[in-house]
Amino acid sequence: MTMTDPLGDMLTRIRNGAARRKATVATPASNLRARVLDVLQSEGYIRGYTLVDHGNGKSELMIELKYYEGASVIREIGRVSKPGRRVYVSVKSIPQVANGLGITILSTPKGVMADHQAREQNVGGEVLCSVF
Repeated sequence: MTMTDPLGDMLTRIRNGAARRKATVATPASNLRARVLDVLQSEGYIRGYTLVDHGNGKSELMIELKYYEGASVIREIGRVSKPGRRVYVSVKSIPQVANGLGITILSTPKGVMADHQAREQNVGGEVLCSVF
């Protein structure tokens, strides 16, 4: 069975793993997922991730979740742009999450980046997800 929203699946795995206090979560690997994880790691929402190759073209990403005083660092994580309804924004209308305490992850012509980086580089794009 094919997956219609791979990024949404990864975000759900992170959300469920954090709710169950898991140390690591596994998800199938792709370049988009790895770029989103790069942003989450640079912003301090996850400890890191590693690429595990199982051979015959199959590989997965092992995501190390981050906790602070027993609670997950990620309070909310959700998909904004979905396969049935894509959401594109200009640089002037990039949404803020929780008055700037959270981040919005965008896919721009200059790569996948957080909202503050997109404002600095003066680019808009597709709003992938929001994290708080």
